[in-house]
Amino acid sequence: EVQLVESGGGLVQPGGSLRLSCAASGFTFSSSVMSWVRQAPGKGLEWVSTIYKYISFTSYADSVKGRFTISTDNAKNTLYLQMNSLKSEDTAVYYCAKGGPTSPYEYWGQGTQVTVSS
Repeated sequence: EVQLVESGGGLVQPGGSLRLSCAASGFTFSSSVMSWVRQAPGKGLEWVSTIYKYISFTSYADSVKGRFTISTDNAKNTLYLQMNSLKSEDTAVYYCAKGGPTSPYEYWGQGTQVTVSS
């Protein structure tokens, strides 16, 4: 059974940092394309970042480029999203997903809430 379990969300002040984690199981994590996608209140899904581990390539949405970093720990089957210089517009539920953005998202986690507010 495939499972993706996010953690690390919370309330942070503008300019602060958070690191999200996504624990993966039930598939070959080390060779999978993995993504972070977010959904702000009242808005649709927004792609944030993808890591293509088999070619050591990462990509980011313009809105987070230079502030967010996607990474993995294959020994722990865990995907991370380091978020720095957070802004109020980063407030959203963050989901990790297997696949994306040019290939189908096969599996999704349950999401973790990030709120950026003073």
